[in-house]
Amino acid sequence: MKSIEVPSGKKIYFASDNHLGAPSSELSQPSEMKFVRWLETLRKDAAAIFLLGDLFDFWFEYNTVVPKGFTRTLGKLAEITDSGIPVYYFVGNHDLWMNGYFEEELNIPVYHRPQIFEIGGKKFFIGHGDGLGPGDKGFKRMKKVFTNPTSKWLFRWLHPDLGVRLGQYFSVRNRLLSGEEDVRFLGEDKEWLVQYAKRKLENQHFDYFVFGHRHLPLDIALSENSRYINLGDWIGYFSYGVFDGKALQIEYFEKDA
Repeated sequence: MKSIEVPSGKKIYFASDNHLGAPSSELSQPSEMKFVRWLETLRKDAAAIFLLGDLFDFWFEYNTVVPKGFTRTLGKLAEITDSGIPVYYFVGNHDLWMNGYFEEELNIPVYHRPQIFEIGGKKFFIGHGDGLGPGDKGFKRMKKVFTNPTSKWLFRWLHPDLGVRLGQYFSVRNRLLSGEEDVRFLGEDKEWLVQYAKRKLENQHFDYFVFGHRHLPLDIALSENSRYINLGDWIGYFSYGVFDGKALQIEYFEKDA
């Protein structure tokens, strides 16, 4: 379990689900520029930044090639880590094929599974959220195929122009299959990440469960001393989490802009 201190006047920031490149690079550029502005504002008081996946709508790392674009975002992240502010990345279901680029080029550790952090004396369970809890069986089967070493090896043999185009097609199809469930609250009994968190609490205490994936900002009390936070997205909500050392809350960037 990694421990992070929150010095006086500093904060920990969380964001998820930008889906840069969707529905096209041109149409996602305003959202990217907004995200870059947000990242720049964090440099004044961020003790650490957590990005919880699906920064890209599709991402695959060949041995010598990564998808074209997103230069402003990648450059800003490099500036931030170069300045000494740590950034932690958790892969999502749209960018799960990361394989060293962020670590080597941006000095950003990448996690492929949920992790436990102690932040400012509070215990956090952090992850993207895909494939956790009951249900979601279709995606769980699909993820096993996509993360299979043989599948990844075969995909690498596709020319990047073809491979990226194919990956973008499946990314769009994945979002279409999600339908309206990604944009409306289903009720605690049907929110599978809430059910997952409650089951984890039966064996171990956590002050906060922090996830993305749902594209819906949520803050739900699981018990007197434990909360489930879903960060929303940077497509329609431009929402993010802020922990000041005492409490975690959801905020919105340039809400009236």
